[in-house]
Amino acid sequence: MTEIPDFHGPHFGPPQANHVKLTWYEPTCRARWIRVISHSCECNRTLYELCAAGGQGFVRRTDRAEGTTYETEWMVTAAARDLYERILRGEVR
Repeated sequence: MTEIPDFHGPHFGPPQANHVKLTWYEPTCRARWIRVISHSCECNRTLYELCAAGGQGFVRRTDRAEGTTYETEWMVTAAARDLYERILRGEVR
């Protein structure tokens, strides 16, 4: 049997001094199926996921130590991808 290697997603950097503060919302049941396009590395306490559903995208943030999950507003998928990349660079949180 072949062993599946550990998958490490990208690591997010620390917030930059002038980072933009995001508004995070309680998750909603807006779509039946949500696809995770990308996610940050599982080795961190906080996990960020770029998600898509119903022709829109958003970023989900899960704090595994506190057991909380929040998401950004839903937007055009390309804008959600840009937001996710900015989170990874520490430009927004």
